[in-house]
Amino acid sequence: MIKILLVGALGMMGKNVASCVAGDEDCQIICGIDVNKAELSFPVFTDFADVKSKPDVIIDFSHVSVLDSILKYATDNNIPCVLATTGYSPEQVEKIKAAAKVIPVFFTANMSLGVNLICSLAKKAAAFLGGDFDIEIIEKHHNQKLDAPSGTALMLANAVNSQFNDKYNYEYDRHSKRQKRPKNEIGIHSVRGGTIVGEHDVVFAGCDEVITVSHSAYSKQVFAAGAVKAAKFMAGKDAGLYDMNHILGIE
Repeated sequence: MIKILLVGALGMMGKNVASCVAGDEDCQIICGIDVNKAELSFPVFTDFADVKSKPDVIIDFSHVSVLDSILKYATDNNIPCVLATTGYSPEQVEKIKAAAKVIPVFFTANMSLGVNLICSLAKKAAAFLGGDFDIEIIEKHHNQKLDAPSGTALMLANAVNSQFNDKYNYEYDRHSKRQKRPKNEIGIHSVRGGTIVGEHDVVFAGCDEVITVSHSAYSKQVFAAGAVKAAKFMAGKDAGLYDMNHILGIE
């Protein structure tokens, strides 16, 4: 039985993770961390110092401001982490990479298995189509999302751009430009509205044909399920930086 410490236990994603784990015989949440104390089917603390039983893995669905506390607790106690929070700064990403030299860290911009699969497909499409197709990425999310573009859109753009030796520029806003679209760019567009959970399209537009690689998430449960799957995968792993490709067995 894999013992999980859930950070952000009282948040929406924390509740989805708890729901997912409740029906899983291979793991259990032994306690949580959040800004408020609570008693669910497991105790929820406000401070890592209150955690008395050592977990096998940490799942984090909280806020970027909690990163330092998570990494300190994890490195001090040699506990693998599944970091599912998004919106980290470049400086925080470097801290994550540094921690991965000491402990196992699972870090990806999106916990959905499907999103990581289309990321691989988009990368292969870019390699096959070469520079003959214009590439545009469209991401749609609910009206409460703070960051734009989404981390997933950037993950997709980076995957595609890697096939061009990272020579393509990212264009986020064309309204102020009066010029034709250059070849060496990837357009990234954000839509915010309603309760859209998450939709991502990678559009390859060529001469007389368009190829689109798409993914739609209809509930947040897909991200919770991915995080739980990652937690099972990470338990007992050696130090290093892991992502969904390690689970899917793709590059």
